Amino acid sequence: MQRSNIVNTEEKEDKTIYKVVLNHEEQYSIWPEYRENALGWRDAGKKGLKDECLAFIKEVWTDMRPLSLRKHMEEAAQQKEARKEK
Repeated sequence: MQRSNIVNTEEKEDKTIYKVVLNHEEQYSIWPEYRENALGWRDAGKKGLKDECLAFIKEVWTDMRPLSLRKHMEEAAQQKEARKEK
């Protein structure tokens, strides 16, 4: 590898501190720490380098379905169970 490629790679290394954010549907994203949250998003309590934040999201976001869909599916399952018991 040429020296210019090594320098170029080092310059591109992302040292930005990110924060993990969460919306009302319990969907996660990351934003640079210095930016205000977009409307409808709140801090999830994790800050760090991009890879650290993405690892956190991978650990905690175990169900990709939006909250409203999870609730709807749970209610439908409960109604189905209630009909079976009659």
